Amino acid sequence: MDPTRDEILAGYSRARRDLLALLQTAAPKDLDRRSDGTRWTNEELLFHMVFGYMVVRALLPLVHVVSRLPRPVGRAFAAILNAGTGPFDVVNYWGSRAAARVYNRRRMSQKLDKTIAALSRRLERETSQSLARSMPFPDRWDPFFTPLMTLNDVYAYPTLHFDFHARQLSLRHPDAPGTF
Repeated sequence: MDPTRDEILAGYSRARRDLLALLQTAAPKDLDRRSDGTRWTNEELLFHMVFGYMVVRALLPLVHVVSRLPRPVGRAFAAILNAGTGPFDVVNYWGSRAAARVYNRRRMSQKLDKTIAALSRRLERETSQSLARSMPFPDRWDPFFTPLMTLNDVYAYPTLHFDFHARQLSLRHPDAPGTF
């Protein structure tokens, strides 16, 4: 079942709280330590988690446009993007490493706050009809991208992405007995 608008917004709020708690309690040496299961440090992975929300801001207008095109056009677009998965993975990895230097431990929480505020405002303006619009997606780019995604799916995506990568952090969440 698709998440409701309120569930999506609650996920956004929880992600904001979790990121802030992690950044406030992690020592610099903890943020510089390698994450579990990625080649990123914890700080770079935290930025990558924030980046998921930033990507959605860019995807929303694209979904609004492509969902109005004939379905074969959207499928061709997704196929072209899927064909570029290798270069995308390289850019995704190195881009997150580089961007974490700008949106580092001191700035990424503020960036997430502003990004989520913008996404939330936009989500509040969406109608049930617009949230049901769909387009083909490059499903090889991310485990949470499916061959066809609704706008509602796109709004829900960044929190799924955030939670998935949160399990790869080698940081201890301050409210949990084990690691995050």
